[in-house]
Amino acid sequence: MRDASDFGQAGNAGTGLIKDTTTATFRQDVLAESMNQPVLVDFWAPWCGPCKQLGPSIEKVVKAAKGKVKLVKMNIDTDPQIAGQLGVQSIPAVFAFNRGQPVDGFVGNLPESQIKGFIERLIGPLGADTAALVAEANALLDTGDAAGAAGVFAAVLAEESENPDALGGLARAHVTAGNLEQARQILASVPEAKAGHAAVAGARAALELAEQAEALGDTAGLMRAVDANPADHQARFDLALALNAHNQRENAVDALMAILRKDRGWNDDAARKQLIQFFEAWGPMDEATLYGRRQLSATLFS
Repeated sequence: MRDASDFGQAGNAGTGLIKDTTTATFRQDVLAESMNQPVLVDFWAPWCGPCKQLGPSIEKVVKAAKGKVKLVKMNIDTDPQIAGQLGVQSIPAVFAFNRGQPVDGFVGNLPESQIKGFIERLIGPLGADTAALVAEANALLDTGDAAGAAGVFAAVLAEESENPDALGGLARAHVTAGNLEQARQILASVPEAKAGHAAVAGARAALELAEQAEALGDTAGLMRAVDANPADHQARFDLALALNAHNQRENAVDALMAILRKDRGWNDDAARKQLIQFFEAWGPMDEATLYGRRQLSATLFS
């Protein structure tokens, strides 16, 4: 027998997206609530096999809509009046209410893709999966399109304001664009519990590198200093920071590796520590990170 537990009602109570209703509560749960966003009414009965098949699919799509539509379930065995008034003759039957009026509906068990299409007719296209959007934004950022990446990260944050991947990504996009103050503000807004997330830590490392590079000026003077005195490890170290700021990542690795090969312990292991910060800022799968790790391993374990 299908009861409220079959729909996971206890798990949905916190979100308010899915609930059961009765004849007595229909006006508030459906008519009044549909003034805020569309409400779907699923008419079902415990003996109805197709109803049990439809339930999980429609709930999944409603949850994916993230509050843009709600789902109300009505058992026609215990509350047949509303279904009778709407002319329901077979179940499952789903009616969409908007601004207090039924505006669309379907009968029978539909596949998830058709349910999604039905809901999109009410509210517009459902957003892409968050992870897919973050991946898209990171790909844009990797190609240098900081503005495009920032737009996608912002769209994710409009739906999930504390998403650490999007917060870190948006901060990194601002760093790439040279908007360091905006990056600082975004990182300052990250909840404490998510401050250690990899994307946030990477953005913070990228910001620190950009701040260091700001104080160094152009690379030409640093290159002249290194050419004049190849043993000037501080000039080579500063050159690595400046090269990274100009997105010459492998050259930055080479500069730090030159220090390590000459003097591993220079300035309290500063060259190795700076490489680790580069890797954190660039991300574990960045080509320069992989290159740098190979160089570092070959030197440290040779």
